[in-house]
Formats: sequence, C-alpha cells, structure tokens
Amino acid sequence: LSKRHGAVSVMQYREDGFLPEALLNYLVRLGWSAGDQEVFSIDDMIRLFTVDDVNKAASSFNQEKLLWLNQQYIKSCDPAHIAHHLSWHLGREGIDPSQGPDILQVIKLHQERVQTLRELVLAIRYFYLDFTTYEEKAAAKNFKPETAVILRDLAGRLASLQSWAAEPIHQVIDQVAQAHAVGMGKVAQPLRVAVTGTGVSPAIDATVALLGWERTQRRLTAAIEYIEKLGKG
Repeated sequence: LSKRHGAVSVMQYREDGFLPEALLNYLVRLGWSAGDQEVFSIDDMIRLFTVDDVNKAASSFNQEKLLWLNQQYIKSCDPAHIAHHLSWHLGREGIDPSQGPDILQVIKLHQERVQTLRELVLAIRYFYLDFTTYEEKAAAKNFKPETAVILRDLAGRLASLQSWAAEPIHQVIDQVAQAHAVGMGKVAQPLRVAVTGTGVSPAIDATVALLGWERTQRRLTAAIEYIEKLGKG
C-alpha cells in the first residue's frame, strides 16, 4: 500500500477503527482468492492458501470493500474481542466503560449498525458521558411544546416500573402513546432525542433499559426543562 495513491500508515487504519483481522483479510484477498469466498478467518487463510492461487495481475485498493469487510467482522465477532480493540478508542474519547452499562451488552446492541470501531465509539458515547446539547435537526423535529407533557407522563410511568427491562419499558411507551392518542413514534422519538441527544439509536426500549433508570430520569427532566424554556422564549 505504500506506493498507492492516498496511502496512509498502517497505524492510521487502527485510528480509523479497522480490526486487524479485517485488514489482514483484505490484504490477502488483494492478490489471492479461494473461489468466491470473501471472509476468511486466519485459520482459513493458513489452510486454504497456495502460491498457485496468487494473482499475477496488479491489484487495486477499494476503500468501500475494506469498510464492508470490517463491518462483517464487527457483526460476527465475539463482543469481548471487539471490546479488547475498542478500549483504545474509548480511552482516546475519555470514556471509562466502568461508568455506565456493561460494555459487552452495549456492543451487542450496536455491532450490526456500524462499519468501524471509530463509528462504534462515537455511537455509544451517550451511555457513558452526559451531553449538554441536542442534535439540532432532531430536537427541532421532535421537541414541540406538547412534547413536554408527553415526556412528563412517560417519566412518571417509567419511575413506577418494578422491572427495568426492555419489555416493560416498551409497554410504558405504548401506554403513553394510547393515553395521549398519538402514534408510538410521537413518544419513542422524543424519548430517543432526550436520552441520547440524537435522533438515531438502536431500539429505544433496549437502549433505555441499558442506559439505566437514573440516567434516563435525569435526561428526561433536562429535556422537559429544555422544551419548556423554548416555549417561553
């Protein structure tokens, strides 16, 4: 890769969030093939590799293909293995995984949604670090004056839950939607923005369950105050 256009150092791939196995798999496939198989474990590479199957033609580097391959590894890897490589990225972002939910459970919730570890660490920041601003477009779309009433009702019902888990949380969201005669999206999406700061996350019931009761209540309170302040402004 050193002579390729736009070449970067090997360590840049770590910074960009590529798993070493995915990069090795990609490099091996640049000049070698074994039928139509694309994803190989290291054991597969050792077992299947023969010099006779090495291509003589010059290969071309495809960043999109590397991203796709890295995504396949993240999807299929044991969360503990991902956590091992993710720890370096967490440290760079000032995230201490002991100050929030089990990192393995958080990875399980997100590993099918991201292409790189860099993308993953940015996607899970809200589990471990509080935020002071909301994604502008998401807040403008979902924080309407009437939303404060819905979120206050939601916070009250969530506070009375005997079991803090995805299923009962989902039931509460449904109950609030019915009580206010709105679709579930009118409850779930403002809740998502309130607790994550953005308009995108995994299933909101599973997200809130992992986030925990205390963080959820604190962020709902902050969102209600934010909406009411907007109304007065």
